[in-house]
Amino acid sequence: MTPLQVGFLGGTREVGRIAITVKTEKTQVLLDYGVMLNHKPGFPMHVPPKDVDAVILTHSHLDHSGAVPIFYIHERKPLYTNKLNLELTQILIADFIHLSSYYLPFEYLELKTMTRSNKHVDYNTKEQIGDINFQLVNAGHTPGSASILIEAEGKRILYTGDFNTTDTRLLEGAKMQYDDLDAVIIESTYANEDHTERLELEKRFVDETTDIVEKGGTVLVPAFGVGRSQEIACVLTAHHFEYPIFMDGMAREASRIILNYKEFLRDPKLFNDTMHTVEWIEGWRDRRKATKTPCAIISPAGMLKGGPAVFYTSKIGKKAHNAIFLVSYQIPGTPGKELLEKGVCLIDGKMRKVKARVQHFDFSSHCGATQLKEAVKELGGNPKVFVVHGAEGNCELFAKWIKNELGLEATAPRVGDIVKL
Repeated sequence: MTPLQVGFLGGTREVGRIAITVKTEKTQVLLDYGVMLNHKPGFPMHVPPKDVDAVILTHSHLDHSGAVPIFYIHERKPLYTNKLNLELTQILIADFIHLSSYYLPFEYLELKTMTRSNKHVDYNTKEQIGDINFQLVNAGHTPGSASILIEAEGKRILYTGDFNTTDTRLLEGAKMQYDDLDAVIIESTYANEDHTERLELEKRFVDETTDIVEKGGTVLVPAFGVGRSQEIACVLTAHHFEYPIFMDGMAREASRIILNYKEFLRDPKLFNDTMHTVEWIEGWRDRRKATKTPCAIISPAGMLKGGPAVFYTSKIGKKAHNAIFLVSYQIPGTPGKELLEKGVCLIDGKMRKVKARVQHFDFSSHCGATQLKEAVKELGGNPKVFVVHGAEGNCELFAKWIKNELGLEATAPRVGDIVKL
């Protein structure tokens, strides 16, 4: 039997631009093709579009989806993902194109072609591309997110994508019950730390938000537009937060899309109630009003790298009775990380000390270290494990743990590595 080849084109020993190929003698599929969002975007290794039979996308975040339109410049490859994920990906990539001050190898036209090439796949339904069978399984990370289970050449491979086994207000956690796996490609974003217990974290967040608002302050919650913003709004509603909740930026559009796909949610009624109590910011007048209202404002970008959150920070940051509660992962070098570590941020064109209270609440949609370890322990068979999607040594750290503790063959591949199974 011909060996199955797995190629690592990006996202190895780093977080960003993830891209993986799975190839048989007849067929080659691409799993994700993301970008690295630094000062200018970084792309995965090139793979000639004519050599790819299809693209399978796990979820909408740009580090997984941002470079997919490259495959629609001259070709029309089938794109397999569910419709919710597709719509969320579309708004994120459109925003990425719109905000790019540098040259991108694709434009809105390619994004349109990509959208038209979509083949909707429900969770747990078998699909076939050439001699490769696959299914998408709930990953519990963002609405519509999936892990990919591939069967080809008599082998079974699981690519987790980004996943979370803990139930959140928005989504059910991923179930890691797979038998007889030959290989696993697993993320390791938080291989070195655990998250606070969810209910305790929610309670603390709501209590501290309420405390600020009751004293007449405004709480800004910079959050990713897809997933985190909706989660935070649901958390406030579930805990009976009695004050206004405003939502701005891309979070509004994403929320409206998710309302059409309630079957992906853990508690559709909570989501519905939340979206009908939230006040939508429609323009500058609403924005200015919100900054003077004792309330919670949920707005992208989660790391303060743009979006309306930058405007809010400059207004809310000036007053000591306000607060800025960060709820997303802060990449080193981003304005959010600077604010967290040094208490400074760009206000009126100058780096200034922020007077508002600044705090981080770890509302992650990834597994923490303990959940990652449990997930690998649960996997059936005797799989080879490839650890990807981790920064600052996390891929190597987790691979070492798997090898030493579970006795499985585990490695942290490098970009360009091709393995045969």
